[in-house]
Amino acid sequence: MAAGIVCRSRLWPFRSHLSHEGDSWHHRPLHLEILKYLREENVFGAVAFHAVAGFLGRGTVRTAHLVEAGGELPVVISFVDADEHVNRVLPKLREMAAHRLIVRENVVIEQGSLD
Repeated sequence: MAAGIVCRSRLWPFRSHLSHEGDSWHHRPLHLEILKYLREENVFGAVAFHAVAGFLGRGTVRTAHLVEAGGELPVVISFVDADEHVNRVLPKLREMAAHRLIVRENVVIEQGSLD
């Protein structure tokens, strides 16, 4: 099951689609390790979303049940920061989320700021 990371800078969003909730980096949950890395790098803001249902490609729809722990549902990580910061953290994110879909897009801040 796929999931992702979204980065927003200049805003540029960054998405990396993780295979499932069980993905890991150095024996720890990948989504938590990515959030930890982004915080250490002073990225403006980041969040991880766990899906309640989803599918990838032509795969079957998977749904969450209360009895499941660490299933195969998507996890999408989204972060927002200035372009130069995204460029700085992107190589490590590519390493951490190897073979996952990464999407980067320009966004417009309608309200608030990165200050």
